[in-house]
Amino acid sequence: MEYRKVGKWGLRISELSLGSWITFGNQLDFDAAKELIKRAVQNGINFIDTAEAYANGMAESMLGEIIKSYRRSDLVISTKIFWGGNGPNEKGLSRKHLLEGTWASLKRLQLNYVDLLYCHRPDPEVPMEEVVWTMDQIVRNGLALYWGTSEWSAKELEKAHQTAKQLNCIPPVVEQPQYNMLVRERVEKEYEPIYEKYGMGLTTFSPLASGLLSGKYLQGIPQDSRLAKYEFIRKRFEETGLMSEKTFSKILKLKKISEELNCTLSQLAIAWILKNPRVSSVILGVSKIEQFDENIKAIEVKQKLSDDVMNEIQKILND
Repeated sequence: MEYRKVGKWGLRISELSLGSWITFGNQLDFDAAKELIKRAVQNGINFIDTAEAYANGMAESMLGEIIKSYRRSDLVISTKIFWGGNGPNEKGLSRKHLLEGTWASLKRLQLNYVDLLYCHRPDPEVPMEEVVWTMDQIVRNGLALYWGTSEWSAKELEKAHQTAKQLNCIPPVVEQPQYNMLVRERVEKEYEPIYEKYGMGLTTFSPLASGLLSGKYLQGIPQDSRLAKYEFIRKRFEETGLMSEKTFSKILKLKKISEELNCTLSQLAIAWILKNPRVSSVILGVSKIEQFDENIKAIEVKQKLSDDVMNEIQKILND
């Protein structure tokens, strides 16, 4: 396992990490989640990601109970604030919700602090000064060691950094975007000026595009798959055109490359992301130990991705 710095900053996190969206508290009960974390730590993973919104807080509560048996300094724990409830001040990035949401998350996690705290989405209804000032206070008070963003635009990130500079506040150090072979524009183009200018790192999610890049949907939608269980994911894919014949044609070509490399399509897709030096960590969302055991081997597959193989993949993705 490689431990990568979060951008230019000193924190080191495992190149593969464990997420908890729609798994902890939904697809995984406490015992299954405990076993998964044990397996992850045994394989060198030190970074675990969650959010206040996941399973309405249950994911944080499960994680908090499980990690009590680990040394705190051995783990990097992150959570995200935005969707905390239905009340008028339980959503968004107001000073009130950022602070109350963070306090509530820490209580569920049974922690004094998290290593990374993300603003889960941008909030156009709140002035950037209020967001940056509050996140600065959260870090300076030791509730989080670093702060970051998730799914913010480059324009919003630029404004956050400029605001932090003007107010003499601590800036965001990490962004958590979706990134995979089928969703590339933001990470590879839009954020390009941000990396060098501010030294931000990336903790990317959805490496398999909710299973599309595992090849499981080539013959239809299996009953136990995410697209079968979660209609909002399926609708989003249909709206963005990810369920098109063009996509499936690319997946079939990628599958052929994976067979030539003697690995699975999932392993190839994850290893491809690991080859991007901008990526600090790839967050895995797995619901079974067997899936984890397969995906962790992407670290070995990464070594097989020569320049020629990467160029061949690039041609397929650009078609």
